[in-house]
Amino acid sequence: MVWTPLHAKIHRTIRSRHLFERNQRLLIAVSGGQDSLCLIKLLLDLQSKWGWYLGIAHCDHRWRSDSQANANHVENLAKSWGISFYLETANKPINSEAAARDWRYQALSAIAQANNFQYIVTGHTASDRAETLLYNLIRGTGADGLQALTWQRPLTTDIVLVRPLLEITRSQTEQFCQEFQLPIWEDSTNQDLQYARNRIRQELLPYLRDNFNPQVESALAQTAELLQAEVEYLEKAAQELRDGALGIGDEKNSLTLLPLKLNRRVLQKAPLALQRRVMRQVLQQILTDAPSFEHIEKLTTLIIAPNRSQTDPFPGGAIAQVEGDWICLK
Repeated sequence: MVWTPLHAKIHRTIRSRHLFERNQRLLIAVSGGQDSLCLIKLLLDLQSKWGWYLGIAHCDHRWRSDSQANANHVENLAKSWGISFYLETANKPINSEAAARDWRYQALSAIAQANNFQYIVTGHTASDRAETLLYNLIRGTGADGLQALTWQRPLTTDIVLVRPLLEITRSQTEQFCQEFQLPIWEDSTNQDLQYARNRIRQELLPYLRDNFNPQVESALAQTAELLQAEVEYLEKAAQELRDGALGIGDEKNSLTLLPLKLNRRVLQKAPLALQRRVMRQVLQQILTDAPSFEHIEKLTTLIIAPNRSQTDPFPGGAIAQVEGDWICLK
């Protein structure tokens, strides 16, 4: 086996970030593109050092006329490597990126649960992280959206999603595939500029690279990494503040039930950043869709509003009203 600097980097990353333990069962999501082929090759080469059991899963969205041929290509690769192969095919073509992502993670989780895999591993790179940061920034998200694509997150109580390549750029995975002559399956939808992410990938990032920073993808990925730690800290602090405002141990004031009451005196002592996070956490529990900036702001203003102030109805009909020291949602 040829041991490259990329092998050494991923080996160190897995160990230092505790992404996997030894002798675990890893289900690798392989589309056939360069990132996923780079990922599976690296994990195959590291397998002897870690004692993993590896499986390959492929999800056919039925977006393209060659999708079945793509699936067959990945299956043949799995057979040539002596790895278990699992295929999930959509019942009907999936029309949006968001719907496809949700279906894909559901399908991968079902395969993992049925076959006792503890981890689902994807080939997301620093380039994907940079694209996600830009995509969410343009849409007007806060720090939580900018730090998206974390190293790992639970998909179910028993299965963890892991992304070991978040410090590797797409140009590096391409070079790796060329070096080892890995048979990349070119996905024609990656060139379709009707998708916003493709426009970011094909037009915006090259412009930023050429005119502002040749290392823009790595720089943006590092920003996402910094934000991830800060968001984790702020979320924990906001949960503690929220529990204090609700009244710790007050079962009648559970977040899952309306009416509920928030103590304004407790909230008034906190910085605005934490006040907003508390309100967002509360709204996430009572709204069916993610709360908007406007929803969060109109609830936050009640912390210092005059008595009897109230909001107009939130989606679903809930109203917040000031009653002395309390914000009452009902």
